[in-house]
Amino acid sequence: MIDERARTLLLAAALLGASGVALGAFGAHGLRARLDARALEIWETAVRYHLLHAAALLALALSPHAVQLRGAGWLFVAGIALFSGSLYALALGGPRLLGPVTPLGGLALLAGWLWVAKLALARG
Repeated sequence: MIDERARTLLLAAALLGASGVALGAFGAHGLRARLDARALEIWETAVRYHLLHAAALLALALSPHAVQLRGAGWLFVAGIALFSGSLYALALGGPRLLGPVTPLGGLALLAGWLWVAKLALARG
């Protein structure tokens, strides 16, 4: 049985995984003829990080330490939204002012991984 406090992370992982697959397919089939090579590369980077961190979020949600890892999970959710979200928008021609948002998302993803490392190093 999944702890109620981890259930939301599991739902977020499922929805982010599904949306990552859908956005990957959209990029491969719906955008290939509409975007230049650089924009497609940006889109593919967004999808890669989106799906990788959706899978990591799933692992956190299913971990026996899910409650202690909730903070890392929410950092992954924020990181996907900021990092991948800004790249999706930029690939589609969004305003260049979104560029500085991407590193903030990257920092959130990095902080999530460091949260996991903190738990791994904790004693007791």
